[in-house]
Amino acid sequence: MLKDREDIFPKLTEILVEMFEVDEEDITEEAHLADDLDIDSIDAVDLIVRLKELTGKKIAPEEFKSVRTVGDVVGAIEKVMAEK
Repeated sequence: MLKDREDIFPKLTEILVEMFEVDEEDITEEAHLADDLDIDSIDAVDLIVRLKELTGKKIAPEEFKSVRTVGDVVGAIEKVMAEK
């Protein structure tokens, strides 16, 4: 179960490597999704779908509007997981 940053970050890293062929060493909390990892808005939609499968929770696209970095994604997942 994904509970906190220590659980979420490695799983997110695994997904980014698997789905988007991002080099694992490029993935840091500060890495910018578009500029550093070449993840565009279409990729982001695919990522949201995958995260929904992973968390079992609906992730509203609005939650991801302000997401710019890997750390932002981790924070958004943390927020969703904290909701009942």
